[in-house]
Amino acid sequence: MENCIFCKIIANQIPSSRVYSDSLCTAFLDIRPVNSGHLLVIPNEHSSFLSGLDPEAGAQMFRVAQRLAAALRSGVVPCDGVNLFLADGEVAGQEIFHVHLHVFPRFTGDSFRLHFGARYGEQPAKADLDALAERIRTAL
Repeated sequence: MENCIFCKIIANQIPSSRVYSDSLCTAFLDIRPVNSGHLLVIPNEHSSFLSGLDPEAGAQMFRVAQRLAAALRSGVVPCDGVNLFLADGEVAGQEIFHVHLHVFPRFTGDSFRLHFGARYGEQPAKADLDALAERIRTAL
């Protein structure tokens, strides 16, 4: 994709602070970090959404994210935990339409929070959960 910033990073047309690269994915520091050490893992082949992502590239992204999380937790940056976050679609918060997995260190008092909706915590009836599970299984 000629206008995709992440494709341009992979092609070395835009500089990045790369920490990892292989034939399937690349990882680099985010220029708008939640905390110092915030990384992005992206597939090397353009895919706007998860539904179009090559399954092996997706699996490799998570394998790399696991290694990056361990590196962050080794003490490279203040880090008591790690979040993995992937937004798929605009309504989910995706701003750049090239699949990307955020890997960012967390520490006590860092003030980052996810905001849950007003209905968060309401427990659905088991029959409703079972019916939804059946619809999802059917869609697979």
